Amino acid sequence: MAQQAYMTETDNGGSGPDRRGNRFRRLLGRLAAGWRGDPRIWRRGIVTAVFAVLLALVMLLHAQIPNAIGNLGSLTETFLPWIGVLVPLLVLVALVRKSATALIAVLLPAVVWLNLFGGLLSDKTSPGGDLTIATHNVNADNTDPSGTARDVAASGADVVALEELTASAVPVYEKALRPTYKYHSVQGTVGLWSKYPLTGVKAVDIKLGWTRAMRAAVSTPSGEIAVYVAHLPSVRVKLEAGFTARQRDKSADALGEAIADEKLPRSVLLGDLNGTMNDRALNAVTSQMRSTQGAAGTGFGFSWPASFPMARIDQILVKGIEPVTSWTLPETGSDHLPVAARVKVDTTAS
Repeated sequence: MAQQAYMTETDNGGSGPDRRGNRFRRLLGRLAAGWRGDPRIWRRGIVTAVFAVLLALVMLLHAQIPNAIGNLGSLTETFLPWIGVLVPLLVLVALVRKSATALIAVLLPAVVWLNLFGGLLSDKTSPGGDLTIATHNVNADNTDPSGTARDVAASGADVVALEELTASAVPVYEKALRPTYKYHSVQGTVGLWSKYPLTGVKAVDIKLGWTRAMRAAVSTPSGEIAVYVAHLPSVRVKLEAGFTARQRDKSADALGEAIADEKLPRSVLLGDLNGTMNDRALNAVTSQMRSTQGAAGTGFGFSWPASFPMARIDQILVKGIEPVTSWTLPETGSDHLPVAARVKVDTTAS
């Protein structure tokens, strides 16, 4: 009797699942009715459609945007993933305008964006690995260097690179990291801390006039690897000059040459490159190394600014090493997020 009463109530406007389904179908019906029989749906929204096509072309041909004027190409490539935010906005405009032409045109940038970045949305992490590495631009103005050091060490990393070290803060970082890392070296404003011995430590000249890059061989249980730590020059966006990155680009070329000359077959680059993997200006480096985030991460792994990350300019790149998983660490006292990765050094092991 109770079952019969329920069925009767839902059939006459109750709150059962059938009614919710009927509401959805009626809503779709009302939306379709507003379009049906309206010949203007193909004439409206031409401007929106043209904008959608231009958006698709910018993403598809970003490598052809010249850098001659304010490094416009590099600026576009730095924030290229964010162009996708405009796609749902265009869909909304097309729906409000009741334009079939605009809706179809919006498919173009949507498909191009998914082709470029859709693979980053999937979970590519896997278990295993024999070395955990991390890097962090600690910020020269960090008011809690000791806490920042403890936070990074708590990640469980075997090897940690720090950038933007000041002379006054170095002893604080050394003291905080000493219980976890037996070996370390600081060269200029960058440093490397390791649970395993370091040899062949040296500064790397990236054409700045002072030291912001270094190299060391780390003797891990799975084999020796060359670890580079670098903090490339900052870039600025100025109305009168555009995206000013000339010194950064020059330093990237010098860093790329140093990595290309490396004698060890397995190498890692940790640091703040002040550029993304999409930025052509970093090709001297990115063309010969893999991003752990792109190969074994989930999502974009944006690291800057820490309060609202919009770009991944802090990188972990590898050569001759297999990335297993990659992630960002929680916010510290810096304006950057630390990033970490688990890798397989011994790629001959099953």
